[in-house]
Amino acid sequence: MTYCVGIVVREGLVMMADTRTNAGVDNISSYRKLRIMDTSPNRVIAVASAGSLSVTQSALSRVAEGVLMPGHDTPETLDSAPSVFRAAQIMGQALHDAKDAIDRVVEGADVSTGATLLLAGSIDGRRPRLFLIYGAGNFIECQSDTPFLQIGEHKYGKPVLDRMITYETPLAEAVKIGLISFSATMRSNLAVGLPIDLMTIRSGVSAIEVLHRIDTDDPYYREMNDRWSNALRAAAAAIPLPEYASAPHEMPPD
Repeated sequence: MTYCVGIVVREGLVMMADTRTNAGVDNISSYRKLRIMDTSPNRVIAVASAGSLSVTQSALSRVAEGVLMPGHDTPETLDSAPSVFRAAQIMGQALHDAKDAIDRVVEGADVSTGATLLLAGSIDGRRPRLFLIYGAGNFIECQSDTPFLQIGEHKYGKPVLDRMITYETPLAEAVKIGLISFSATMRSNLAVGLPIDLMTIRSGVSAIEVLHRIDTDDPYYREMNDRWSNALRAAAAAIPLPEYASAPHEMPPD
């Protein structure tokens, strides 16, 4: 499994994805889940994936070769998309076609073909946009009232984002909070693990500002992880005990 998150704030966009694809006592493997699909001048489009590797790999290969959209005679690629919205439509069609083809091949077998994608980017200096694309090809867009989207093993990291992220959060702060959500996830789920791939785009600049891989020896991540654990313990210790937990009481009869 994996965990991917995209965050859109006023200052720009953050995308993060771990690289773990399988976990067990003696079986751990990694695969890059955050891919930069287009870095032509004054445009950048990135895709993060979760779910069936065969489906997501097929979808990415299809979109690289060109996707025939309904009602059109010429295949389209992300490089030719005039907007991030159109890029989401193209990527959604590619994912739909890939899943449909693989579903027919594995019909009757106990094989999961579920897959989701996060697609984000900026073109011609327009504000960054972020979409969550489902296996059927439909998608939703990230909005300022809840300025993040997640795929994969998201339940452990979501409370952190819910409490701490707003549209006015500074971009660097959004990176930090995103990493805290990964720390919370990896603490509780072996199916998510380092390395973490990180990308940021600054609003008004359709180019990658930061592209970084966080591994086990990353000094900032190690310090942040330790500080977050210590801060949680200190916060819990600072909260008074509930009166009903310490009040004397009689044991109920057997």
